[in-house]
Amino acid sequence: MVSWWAMGPSFKIPLNLPHAATISVRILYHLRQGRPAPAAIEVASKLVILLEPFRDREENGGAEEAGRVTREAAELGRAIVGEVEKAGAGTDRLGQQVRNLFECLELGEEGARISLRAGENPNSLLRPT
Repeated sequence: MVSWWAMGPSFKIPLNLPHAATISVRILYHLRQGRPAPAAIEVASKLVILLEPFRDREENGGAEEAGRVTREAAELGRAIVGEVEKAGAGTDRLGQQVRNLFECLELGEEGARISLRAGENPNSLLRPT
């Protein structure tokens, strides 16, 4: 088992697919504003489409649907980060949004790690302590 310190601190919030949908749009926005990363933009567009049905909801939907969407969204989030790394397109704001996405998917520990690969400043005051 990996210790808490090895993973780093993270925010632990309950599953929130409606907010994850909002964050997916922010990720796409930051990708479009930064260094060209067409493959990351393509994957982020898929994430937006996946989460769009939740955007105006107040709930996550049924457990089976929420579980499937959460798994798919996490895979797309990981793929976005991989493409951002390949393109050298990471930025602090993009990394923050990636961390927020994973927090909304109840994957805060992973989000705290993966956001650094997407460019989040490890000394950011917005990171959990």
